[in-house]
Amino acid sequence: MAKAIMIQGTMSNAGKSLLAAGLCRIFKQDGYKVAPFKSQNMALNSFITEEGLEMGRAQVMQAEAAGITPSVNMNPILLKPTNDVGSQVIVNGEVLGTMSAREYFQYKKQLFPKVMEAYHELEEEYDIIVIEGAGSPAEINLKQEDIVNMGMAKKAHAPVLLVGDIDRGGVFAQLVGTICLLEEEEQNMIKGMIINKFRGDKTILDPGVAALEEKTGIPVVGVAPYMDLEVEDEDSLTERFSNSGEVGLIDIAVIRVPRISNFTDFNALEVIPGVSVRYVKHSAELKNPDMIILPGTKNTMEDLLWMRQNGLEASILKKAAEGKVIFGICGGYQMLGETLSDPEHVEAGGQMKGMGLLPMDTVFQDSKTRTRVQGTFPKVEGILHTLTGISLEGYEIHMGKSVGKEGACAFTELTDTVTGSSKPDGAYYKNVYGSYVHGIFDKEEVAKKVIEGLGEEKDIDVSQMTGVDFAQFKETQYDKLAQGLREHLDMKKIYEILEQGI
Repeated sequence: MAKAIMIQGTMSNAGKSLLAAGLCRIFKQDGYKVAPFKSQNMALNSFITEEGLEMGRAQVMQAEAAGITPSVNMNPILLKPTNDVGSQVIVNGEVLGTMSAREYFQYKKQLFPKVMEAYHELEEEYDIIVIEGAGSPAEINLKQEDIVNMGMAKKAHAPVLLVGDIDRGGVFAQLVGTICLLEEEEQNMIKGMIINKFRGDKTILDPGVAALEEKTGIPVVGVAPYMDLEVEDEDSLTERFSNSGEVGLIDIAVIRVPRISNFTDFNALEVIPGVSVRYVKHSAELKNPDMIILPGTKNTMEDLLWMRQNGLEASILKKAAEGKVIFGICGGYQMLGETLSDPEHVEAGGQMKGMGLLPMDTVFQDSKTRTRVQGTFPKVEGILHTLTGISLEGYEIHMGKSVGKEGACAFTELTDTVTGSSKPDGAYYKNVYGSYVHGIFDKEEVAKKVIEGLGEEKDIDVSQMTGVDFAQFKETQYDKLAQGLREHLDMKKIYEILEQGI
């Protein structure tokens, strides 16, 4: 049976996901079969497995670091917020329903057997399981029936490494305060602490580390540096969204709608030298981009209303009239049509006018499309004519169906790799393009041809701005992460903790 180690944090965004991925990579490099696990994840960034099941993106990233195929067993419960007080609950990759926070809090203990079934399946297949917690184990109002932090650690007999984020300040208070709020049995399960995101001269920190160890009786097993890495973020706390100003030779503006999802769609564009990908929330930030992208969203109608009220819709329509490329993905694609209808109250209910940039209508349906696809761009016209004949692959996650009207041309021809069926996807009209496919830019040739088309329009030479094999690029980033952690973590001590368990 697998041995387990668990990464818990003093708060959200302390760096748990990245550290877990780094340990997965290190254990893999050291010859072990390793898998990630997180019993319950809350994020709008999700992924579709080869079987057509939905899971959190962080565990996909960690599985890639471990060199294995992602499985929903690695993330049996995914919560996708639909508003400020409720979430869509996904269990073993399939939608269970939508619940308020209180409803889910009362119901979640019924899901723990499914969590443990998934964990035991991994336990039988792998040598090591790296478990990630959520938020903080010291959320004393949520500790009852906990299934994701200490409750999971107890069931898995997993020693815990507690991570604090020094970049936000107060790291010693974070770590000591978290430990003090735990029960004695839980305190004893913490076998090591990690100070994360450190910048500067570590020797200045050493007296604080010594005092921390003396106060808690728990060793600090590493001070991990702030690392400049390009890996796929889990949630909206990502620092990518702070990039709203710097403009590159080719400038792309992504509309930062309130319920943005699957923003990892744009990572492949971000790593191309000379390309700026800016996240824009206000009309004043839009400037004069070469392409505007409307991203996926968990609530298309409400996010379109938000754009309509703050003036972004009008600014985008003006740029479209000027001939700029407008590109919509999933919910962003739905917004570009003429009407949005929600007869089954999947979102807000009722009907509203779309942006009118694509001749098509969308009707929301209670059933969820959830699959992987591959295909090609057939004949494409306009600025992105460079995509004609290029192959693509990705995945679909959406509620609703869009039907083209006279004047709309299919943007892609797809094969559903789960069912084997073929279908057209998306639409384009003049310089407006839309598709349901997440990950549409991930293949090197697709990203390269998009930049090539934008460069032609500006009459500039983009020959040096080569595309990147994004899958291979991520491999280099995981190796860089592992190397950085090996240099700053006491891996000998971490292996001892893993062996001893609790």
